[in-house]
Amino acid sequence: MEDSAVVRMVMLLVFVGWLMMWVMLPTETYKFSWKPTLANRLDSTYFREQGTNLVLFSFPIMFLASLGCIYLHFQKKTRSESNLTRRRWLDVWKRPLIVTNLLGIVSVMELVFAAMFIALLGWSLYNYLHVSFTHPHMHHGVVQKEWLTKFRSVSLRLGYIGNITWAFLFFPVTRGSSILRLVGLTSESSVRYHIWLGHLSMVLFTAHSVGFIIYWAFTHEMALMLEWSRTYISNVAGEIAFVLALIMWVTSMTRVRRKMFELFFYTHQTYVLYLFFYIIHVGVAYFCLILPGIFLFLIDRYLRFLQSRTNVRLIAARLLPCDTLELNFSKIAGLEYHPASFLFVNVPLISKLQWHSYTVTSNANMEPEMLSIVIKCQGTWSHKLYQELSGSAIQRLQVSVEGPYGPTSPHFLSYENLVLISGGSGITPFISIIRELTFQKARQEQQPDKNHKIPTSVLLICVFKNSAELSMLDLLIPLTSTSTPSDLSQINLQIHAYITREVEQPQTLENIKTPLQTKWFKPNVSDSPVSPQLGPDSWLWLCAIISSSFIMFLILLGFVTRYHIYPKDDIEGDKVYNYTFKTLWDMFFVCVSVFLATSFMYLWQKKENDKKEGMKVQNFEVGEVGEIERFDRQSVVGTTEVHFGHRPDLKRMLMEKNKKEADVGVLVSGPGKLRREVAKICSSKMAKNLHMESMSFNW
Repeated sequence: MEDSAVVRMVMLLVFVGWLMMWVMLPTETYKFSWKPTLANRLDSTYFREQGTNLVLFSFPIMFLASLGCIYLHFQKKTRSESNLTRRRWLDVWKRPLIVTNLLGIVSVMELVFAAMFIALLGWSLYNYLHVSFTHPHMHHGVVQKEWLTKFRSVSLRLGYIGNITWAFLFFPVTRGSSILRLVGLTSESSVRYHIWLGHLSMVLFTAHSVGFIIYWAFTHEMALMLEWSRTYISNVAGEIAFVLALIMWVTSMTRVRRKMFELFFYTHQTYVLYLFFYIIHVGVAYFCLILPGIFLFLIDRYLRFLQSRTNVRLIAARLLPCDTLELNFSKIAGLEYHPASFLFVNVPLISKLQWHSYTVTSNANMEPEMLSIVIKCQGTWSHKLYQELSGSAIQRLQVSVEGPYGPTSPHFLSYENLVLISGGSGITPFISIIRELTFQKARQEQQPDKNHKIPTSVLLICVFKNSAELSMLDLLIPLTSTSTPSDLSQINLQIHAYITREVEQPQTLENIKTPLQTKWFKPNVSDSPVSPQLGPDSWLWLCAIISSSFIMFLILLGFVTRYHIYPKDDIEGDKVYNYTFKTLWDMFFVCVSVFLATSFMYLWQKKENDKKEGMKVQNFEVGEVGEIERFDRQSVVGTTEVHFGHRPDLKRMLMEKNKKEADVGVLVSGPGKLRREVAKICSSKMAKNLHMESMSFNW
């Protein structure tokens, strides 16, 4: 425990130091005092103008990412679910504070950090402009009107501020990030931070670009729009990047993204070109400011690519009458994940390019050799998949996956009582949670332990449009459960199901639900079980990839700079190395380093996994369906109360829980309107005992 505290303190100090450098970067002190001194020491012949930024802005985050991997590895080894505790002082910081349609549900902590980030941008802009206005310089040696000089300075510095947003932009979408895990986030829960940063950066870059166009128009220098300078930044590259960014920005707006997802998906893939031209535009020194986020994202993206090249073994599909299906994959026993994890799926038969994320509904403890996801037909892709499985005698379906990704621990076990509120397909993350609770209860009875606590009561409130969707409750019982009985009554579970668009009330739940249709697939020797990207010790291997690839990048960059660029880059003489070529070398070395280090580590681990598994293929014969697909429907029926023709009175139900019970975890998943309604209830001063967590999968 002492060692982990020391490591946490070191990581905190490094991170705070990195943030302080961002605070000091725009100031006069840094520009006229620190920078010249540091440049003399760090901008050697091996790194030139990149040296200072590599040391102050790139190295700290790469060090944090590597050390964080080691920390998470040993935390995983020492963590005991029986000793799971919650930092209750964080409950106040996680409480909903702002609930709007535009921003969604914003907690106290999110608001504080957002305010701090906006303050950093404001501070930076103020200091950049202060330095610029206090120490003006002539552009191209031409004397201009004072307001034009200041206008150009403002436009230029807005680009600098936009670069700050880029330093953070890629962290939220790096799915296997150790940095996100260290602060208790997952990439799925932090996607909206990427969206916020994306919108903010586009506002700044738009002002930056339009500002320069206006400036060139007033100074009669529109020809500069076609300039690709050999010794300075390229205006053309910046304009290409801006046009690509505008296309991505427009198609990522909420209305466009949800109504025309494929348009959003395909245009967003142009981020590769955008990134390429953006880096050429800003140059090598500014590239090193934002390098860590991009470097870590590329490692993660390439790992996902390698994992997606393998076809996974699909065991069975369960088709529900409400246009919903459950896919069950084979997995290796060493693949561990926690409830509310998610998996990205690609089915080439439907689309070779599209990937969609779905909640994992299986439980790693109850189903050690199977992983399941639930897909609700809500778009073109999912409808085609459902029709393909329900309307044909298909015997094998080629599927590729990425993940699973998710939280580092089953934190919901720390609440004394649980209220799970879902709308429609929002019930899917709660399936895995209820299965985990069932497993933990059975484990508690077999091995009594005073420190091993689980919630004493669980209330599931699910809202459906029609009675056909009640069949989703059958998924609470896994397809196969060889290690743990699936009696839901053991966890004191109560289910209140509300059917909003029907008023007729059948006598019993048995009369409402339609039996599931299960389709079994024949095994194929070319398919493999779902496995972790880097094996059971994935954090250690990720640390090796991050550290080795970054060191390789520094070695390659230093060698070429010293022996190829430096001899041709005599600034005081006539020789100047092409500015764009410097940037291309940087990007090339980043890609080469990531490719070599990641490929070696991944293929080595894949080889070891294949040896351990012996490429085992489990045989599930159709004749065994009656034995394997056994679930106690009475355990679901006995705990379910169905209500027709109205929605639940959530305020009354939650306030009753707030009065009767001291520590209530309120988990809500579903449409934005439902999540905002619950957030408003839990954010009131009267709801002191309600601790809300929102799960959003439709950003």
